[in-house]
Parts: sequence; C-alpha cells; structure tokens
Amino acid sequence: MGDRDVQEGLTMQSTINHDLAVSLNQEDRAKRAFVSSLRIHVLQHMSDNMKNRYEDRVASEARKTGNACETPEQIHKALKSDFVFKAYSSARTCAQEMVFDVVSESVDRELETLADKAAIKESIGSLTLDSSVSLPKNVSEIDVHLAPGSYFKEYAKGDVATGAVYDNAIEVFAFGQFGRDMNDIGMTLSNYIRLKYPEFKPTKILDAGCTIGHNTLPWAQTFPEAAVTAIDVAAPVLRYGHARAESMGVPIHFQQMNATQMSFEDNSFDVVFSSMFLHELPLKDIRAYLKEAFRVLKPGGLLWQMELPPMNQMPAYDNFYLNWDTYYNNEPFYGTFRKQDYRELLTDAGFADDQFIEATMPRYTFVGEDAYKEAIEGDNTFDSMTGRMDPNGTRWYGFGAWKK
Repeated sequence: MGDRDVQEGLTMQSTINHDLAVSLNQEDRAKRAFVSSLRIHVLQHMSDNMKNRYEDRVASEARKTGNACETPEQIHKALKSDFVFKAYSSARTCAQEMVFDVVSESVDRELETLADKAAIKESIGSLTLDSSVSLPKNVSEIDVHLAPGSYFKEYAKGDVATGAVYDNAIEVFAFGQFGRDMNDIGMTLSNYIRLKYPEFKPTKILDAGCTIGHNTLPWAQTFPEAAVTAIDVAAPVLRYGHARAESMGVPIHFQQMNATQMSFEDNSFDVVFSSMFLHELPLKDIRAYLKEAFRVLKPGGLLWQMELPPMNQMPAYDNFYLNWDTYYNNEPFYGTFRKQDYRELLTDAGFADDQFIEATMPRYTFVGEDAYKEAIEGDNTFDSMTGRMDPNGTRWYGFGAWKK
C-alpha cells in the first residue's frame, strides 16, 4: 500500500465494528480524515525530508567540526536546532494532540449511552475490578502519548470514556495500519506461534497491560480452545474492553491487576503476552513484571512480547527516529528500555539463555497466511521498517522465551 492507496482509503468510515461504536456526523468524519492525513504526511514525507536533511547537511557539518553522530542522542543533539527537525516535531506533536481532540468530541456526546451499553448483565467472558489496585506513577503522573487524563481517569460511575477515546483515537492515529479491527499486532504475534510451533497447544493465555483488548481478542480467535485472561490497572479501559469483547462475541476474562504484582498462582498460564507494554514502564518495573511472568508461566510455557526493536539491532539514525517519542510524546522510559539487552533481561528474570526467541514479522492481516508463513521461515530482518508504522512494509518485532 502506497501513499495514494492510503489517501484514497481515508474516508473515515468507521472501522469500529462493535456495539460501542459512536455515531459520526459529516464534520466528525472530515476532522478525523484530516488528522489521519496529517499524520501520514508527517510520518512519510516530513520524516523523509528530515532524514535527507540530516544526511546531506547536519551529519556532514557535524563531521567537519569533529562532533560524532554515532548514537541516537548525538544525532538528536546535532539535529534538534535545525528548522526541518523543528517543523517535523511541531507538526507531529500537534497531530498527536489533534487525534485526541477530534475523537473526544464524538465520545463526549455519547458518554451516558456508552456507559449504559457497557453495563452488561450476562456475558460469555467476565470483568473483575479491584478498587484496591493502586495506579503506578508511570500511569497516574504522565499523560501518556499526550492523551489528556491518560487512560485511567474516571468521571462518573461505570465510566468508559477513556476506553472509548482510546479506541477511536487508535483508529485515527493508525490510519488503517493496524488492520480492520485494529488487531493486526495480536493477529501477527499469535499466528507466529501457531505456525512456527504447531505442536504447541496453549489452554490458558494471559495478556498483560491489555488496555481495551485490541490485541487480546486475536489470541482467543487464534487458539479458540484456550481461556484468555487480560489485565490492566485502569478500570475504565477494562470496562470498555469487556463490553467490546462481548459485542464481538469473543470470551475474554478482564481483571484489574498490576502486572508487576500478579495475584495468580505459580504455573498458571501457557502463554504470557504483551504488546507495546514494556517501553511504558520504568526499568525496575520491567524487571518486576518479567519475574512475575516467569513465575506464573507453566513449565513449557512461553513469554512473548511485541515491542520496539532493541537498539543493538538497528542503525543509529533509525534508533534516533524511533526514540523521538522519548522526548516529545510523554514516553520517558522508551529509550531506556530499548538500550537494554533483551536476552539479558529475560535471563535475569529466570529464563534460560538458550530458550530466548525473537522475530521480525510482516503484518499477518495484510499479507495473508501463505505469504506470512513463508516470511517467518526466513532470517530476521532489522531495518527502517522494523517497528515503524508505515504503509510501505512495516514489520513487527517480537521477543520472548520458553520456560523450561
């Protein structure tokens, strides 16, 4: 899919296919289409201009003055005073803030209706909330992704507003690059395990840091015999996620719980999964979560994380580009996480070194099973498309380990 295909597809006919979809008028659709188009322009054209500017002028001038540009921090320092970088960063930050502005308008109009729809009396899954769960500071003190109120604020009893904003924001933010139900990450990671390890038949699966479950449901769809549990610390997103899953006919057991202090018994799950979760945590909490994941996994079980690729596998400029969010998108732990040796993180948590696995994968829902299966039989490829949302060929990155 190229620029023209993306632009022609931006009619903003909602791809939220469940009972909690909000009604959109012509003005809503126009605003959402504009913001998605702006994000495409920033992430493709302005980012290309910034890279060209860096290579043609900034890097050469830095070399002349004897200043090294070998690390993402050095590249950032050399580039941040340049007009092209300032224009890119300003436009990208504004577009990010606009995502939440344009979706909040339509969500606000239907707050009571959404809460009523989420108040499910009979269900195929379950929702268990625990008011004793305290919010960690990385959630409560940061408007993550520049989202006002982050993803935990509650404004009324039974509130689902932040869940609804998140769902609608992802649709605008991703401009179609997460698939029809915005579930491509979950579909890609779960089907990798199904196809790569066909003898592995999990019966209990845990998704940690699930938010509203975009990438949780694919595990239940890929492994329909398994019971799937999803945890998060924020009640509003869990309420919304539960109602969303119910309306889509997928049984998921949502629980309010901190992944660094799980209440599950030892050896409870065959799979512990997370998507874009670790880079939102301070390093001490990453270590605590990984130890908990090891504890609750059964022997023979799998820890499997969709994440940003590690710095030690990527070129310096691409590391700088990926780490932009550390400075400008309220994700302060992003860069620190990517500096870690992922294999070492897992061995420190108790996993054996020889049980480590990692993979770069094309998007399953975009390429189809045959092409996907062929791709995952090859070697892992780390380049500018790895971990970067781009219509021209994104590859997701996953890493994890089997528990002996």
